[in-house]
Amino acid sequence: MNDRPAARVICVDGSGRVLLMHWHDTTSGQTLWEPPGGGIDPGETPFEAARRELTEETGLPGEAVLNRWVPVRREFDWLGTRYAKTERFYLARFGSTPEVDPKAFTPEEDNTYLGSGWFSLAEMAELPDALEPPDLREVVSRITQLAP
Repeated sequence: MNDRPAARVICVDGSGRVLLMHWHDTTSGQTLWEPPGGGIDPGETPFEAARRELTEETGLPGEAVLNRWVPVRREFDWLGTRYAKTERFYLARFGSTPEVDPKAFTPEEDNTYLGSGWFSLAEMAELPDALEPPDLREVVSRITQLAP
């Protein structure tokens, strides 16, 4: 079991759509969609990690991440490891729909990344692959109600 602390970012564009990253677990064969984010480095706050991860995974400016978050309990398997932890999901808002251009993937991310997309809550419900966390649409509603 791995409980490495992590932070994620709910990015909302000018049309209210949410950015999701598409991943393929090369161990289980599962594909999933989740918000950008990742592990918190030693000495880094969750907020700093969220900003750094957003830029690394999407090329979007980390400064867009607001210091507003909701705690999200997560339990999932990834590349043969079981994760059970609570992560902070932060909010970032964009006036338009920025282009996603990953800047600093790890070798693991290079091998598992399938792409990204901007989706409305209704479109998220129709995606053929899993949402992670499964209650992501509810998480989006919670975080967007916290901030104007």
